[in-house]
Amino acid sequence: MTDLVRKYVVVTEDVLIEGGKAVPRPYRTAVAAAVLKNPWHGRFVDDLQPDILAIAPGLGEALVPRLMDAIGGPEVVEAYGKAALVGVGGEVEHASALIHTLRFGNALRQAVKGTSYLSFTNKRAGPGASLDLPLTHITATGTRSHFLTASISIQDAPAADEIVVAIGAAVSGRPHARIGDRYEDMKAMGIDQTGAKVG
Repeated sequence: MTDLVRKYVVVTEDVLIEGGKAVPRPYRTAVAAAVLKNPWHGRFVDDLQPDILAIAPGLGEALVPRLMDAIGGPEVVEAYGKAALVGVGGEVEHASALIHTLRFGNALRQAVKGTSYLSFTNKRAGPGASLDLPLTHITATGTRSHFLTASISIQDAPAADEIVVAIGAAVSGRPHARIGDRYEDMKAMGIDQTGAKVG
């Protein structure tokens, strides 16, 4: 796997003031990304599984420590997500292949003791394109304060024959979150977790 990776990129952001008001503690998001050669570039491959098994676990193992260093450790993570961006010479399926496997996502989920699935995006674009990672709460997916987005843009990636694979995290919900959450709405509307009326 390491012979495919051209570089790693890590981005952090600390928000201190939101809406003109200081936040109680810095709101930090971080993204760790790998830029790697697309193993399927230039040919149609029916069975992607062998390369998924060979590459995806190593990507998770390489990216998680970088993300944890940037965010401040697994114990501070409250939200997470993932994304992939394939160069214009590849298929969106190639981007999807490397992130839509437990062999990739479980590395982050286990590191932060998460139970929620990792929200995701996958798309095709050229160098410098913005890659947006949707984040959700690590254990309570209906917590709207943690419906977040972390972004990364790498000026020289992805090349036509590359894929950018990224994971992201946040230390809290949005600064000054005040729109309530899905569970409160459901209770007020008299419906349960399945959407069925209660009583």
